[in-house]
Amino acid sequence: MITTNPFSELSAFISPLAMQIYVVLMVLLVVGGTVLDTIHKKSAKHFFENAKKAEKNARRTVSSSERKALAVQTLTNEVLTSSEFANPKRRMSHLFTMYGFIVFVLATAVLIFGYPTAAEAGIWPFLWHLGAAALCFGGYWFWFFIRVDVSAEGHPWYRLVRADLFIVSLLMTETWALVWSALQSSGAAALWQTLSFALFVISSTTLFGTVLWSKFAHMFFKPAAAFQKRVIKADGSNENLPYVPELTDAAVQKQFPDIPEYMGTNPSYMGLGIKREPPQHY
Repeated sequence: MITTNPFSELSAFISPLAMQIYVVLMVLLVVGGTVLDTIHKKSAKHFFENAKKAEKNARRTVSSSERKALAVQTLTNEVLTSSEFANPKRRMSHLFTMYGFIVFVLATAVLIFGYPTAAEAGIWPFLWHLGAAALCFGGYWFWFFIRVDVSAEGHPWYRLVRADLFIVSLLMTETWALVWSALQSSGAAALWQTLSFALFVISSTTLFGTVLWSKFAHMFFKPAAAFQKRVIKADGSNENLPYVPELTDAAVQKQFPDIPEYMGTNPSYMGLGIKREPPQHY
């Protein structure tokens, strides 16, 4: 099952060109939806306005080499390893979901454009199934056990709101993809294969066609926001908030004598604070 190209048998009923056109249309829907999302929410305008304010409030100039280093840090931390998640379970769930989706989409493109009629397509069918399985693992883990409205607010897991559109359509896309492939390999009745494939297509079309109303566009804006956050921390603009001086400065400690006692190298123990309970959030 996992080493056979699921689209090869489909090519006998749907031409490779039609499959390729569908993939291109989904890409266009994502691009168009993302652009409309930034226009509708004015997120891009807000982002650039904040960047200009930060430049005016900057206390130092960040060199081009330092910006490159910050970009690398953003790529390795916020993008590739999702280090911003304080909850380790949420982080692992996110990584399984993210990398599963990337591998699945890449493998789908390679199979449809490179091997549309070939049952044997090297390692790509295995990666297609592996990506879908990894996404289902991370996605269902999140859906049943980690979602804040389920784990922290006590709502039932089957409660649906518009904010769930992205994760539900994503999970349904991967789930029906695996079911369709399994039914193909087992030689199930054509009716069940057709039904599972139809649900796969409906789910994927919903996923890519509802970017404007889902969190899909957030994935593209998030890296830029994370990079900008590092830049404003480096240049001292501090997100346009009041300047916080260096606590080790002798003049600052003279002005605020309690700094060494409460915020020095050996501060007094003041309890667990916000760490009293484990974080329960997205």
